[in-house]
Amino acid sequence: MTYRRLRVINDETLHTEIESFTKPEIKENEVLVKVNYSGINYKDALATRPNTGVLREYPMTPGIDLAGTIIESKDEKFQSGDEVLVTGFGLGVKHDGGLSDVQVIPAAWVVHLPEGLSAKQAMIFGTAGFTAALAVDALQAHGLNAESRVLVTGATGGVGGFALHFLKQIGCKEITALSRKVDQKDYLQQLGATAVLSPAELFPEKARPLNKQLFDFVIDTVGGDTLAQVLPFINYGGSAALCGNAGGIKLSTTVLPFILRGVNLLGIDSVEASMEQRQKLWKKMANEWALSDHFQVQQIELEQVLETANALLEGKHVGRTIVALGGTNQ
Repeated sequence: MTYRRLRVINDETLHTEIESFTKPEIKENEVLVKVNYSGINYKDALATRPNTGVLREYPMTPGIDLAGTIIESKDEKFQSGDEVLVTGFGLGVKHDGGLSDVQVIPAAWVVHLPEGLSAKQAMIFGTAGFTAALAVDALQAHGLNAESRVLVTGATGGVGGFALHFLKQIGCKEITALSRKVDQKDYLQQLGATAVLSPAELFPEKARPLNKQLFDFVIDTVGGDTLAQVLPFINYGGSAALCGNAGGIKLSTTVLPFILRGVNLLGIDSVEASMEQRQKLWKKMANEWALSDHFQVQQIELEQVLETANALLEGKHVGRTIVALGGTNQ
């Protein structure tokens, strides 16, 4: 039997192609997963372009998340037929990823699908949903509650959209979405935003080291200048959870929000999150933080991955896109 996968190849030029392959062999402490769905994330889009630093070895199958069914196991924790998901670690970066009909995975990376969560639902959440869950969880540990005033940047993206949804689920009454896509206001309000602002509406023409204290907490999915301009608006003792760099990796700011208002910066890394965190938050996403019907979700095939990757990199993508694999068609 042959399978298909997307490969990023770097010989004379970097390019992608869909190739056929036969069933791979697995080693001790590995499992072979029939992949039902994977997602398209910003990092996956970067992996299709040269000189982005995402991939160091070629050829490589991208896809930093997947969900499916184990068809072979050499680890006592998993049996054939187990429904599982994988996000982060080295998947799709240092280890062949989810954009493949089947994939060999180290068992230490694998999470059993919680009861009530299908493979498709897991990948609608995907890395984006898990990252947003980590951000909300971190802010809750720093005092976030239903009365908190929260700002979410890059709100039409996957992480931002799920952050709005999770904040709504925990009862937050003041959730502001920041987005350049003003035409998506209704969508953002459906996800949970109580107010929608464009950067031009929030940020003053001349940047100030401290501004009016409008927000208790921030989930920033953008980084760069957006984060720098948001920090002066954070309330005394507030926190910002940082989980994206689409706006750039450099941060040019002053120390004043930190030394005069006690603002905390919380780094959110979904790649190396502990198995304890993964199991806890995926269980929440299967239950009290479950998916709503408001998310914009597109389902595509392998042949359409590059088109979606380009839309992501050009800032034209909204919501989540999942890839059906392994003969999945529902």
